[in-house]
Amino acid sequence: MAHRTSPAQHKTEPMLPAPPPSNAAGHPPQADGGSRNRLVVVTLLLVAAFLYFDLGRLLTFAALQENKNALRRWADAHALATVGLFLLTYCVQTALSLPGAAILTLAGGFLFGTLIGALYVNIGATAGATLAFLASRHLFSASVERRWGARIRPLQDGFSKNAFRYLLTLRLVPIFPFFLVNLVAGLTRITLPSYIAATAIGILPGSLVYTHAGQALGAISSGSDIASPSVLWALALLGLLSLSSIGYSRWKAARK
Repeated sequence: MAHRTSPAQHKTEPMLPAPPPSNAAGHPPQADGGSRNRLVVVTLLLVAAFLYFDLGRLLTFAALQENKNALRRWADAHALATVGLFLLTYCVQTALSLPGAAILTLAGGFLFGTLIGALYVNIGATAGATLAFLASRHLFSASVERRWGARIRPLQDGFSKNAFRYLLTLRLVPIFPFFLVNLVAGLTRITLPSYIAATAIGILPGSLVYTHAGQALGAISSGSDIASPSVLWALALLGLLSLSSIGYSRWKAARK
């Protein structure tokens, strides 16, 4: 007698959607050419506006000293707007690797004080670095490889061993340009939460040093004020931060 099958036996299991494709490094595929082209156009327009209006002249120590009283009055009258504009400016500056990060950090210390200023600097810089990281990972990975190939190879090797710890070290001791670390990190397997955490933690000491200097230098009104203990202490911290990268490089060379 023929074996009968029930309708349930003829049912096939539902097909699950296939996982999104990834490249050899395990990253999501790059966005389509249209999205990439639009982002390139927006980036170029922002950089062109920065250059055309010569906004770099505002991001100098002399400009900060010259306009500090006006900045203080405006910040006192528009507290929330000052915070919002500062965060947005710092984020855009970091994302586009525009000059003026040090002056913006000094301004943060002058406007908000050491601790609150460092917090705002940390938020703005981390947000901007994250945007650069995502752009490198999803939009410009091939371009970054072509342009910086030989220079970024040591960085990629370091990331392959312990991505979080290596990025944290690079943030604490800035032996490579900040923007280059952002781009290279996007070409590695480091996760977005790990990248954000390592960046936020790693840049905090430097942010505190610069905002403390900004708070101290904000009190300078004449040449004699430069010799005050608070200003000299801030300048000493800046010098130690700069020398740390040299000491780290020599220590690494000695280990090898």
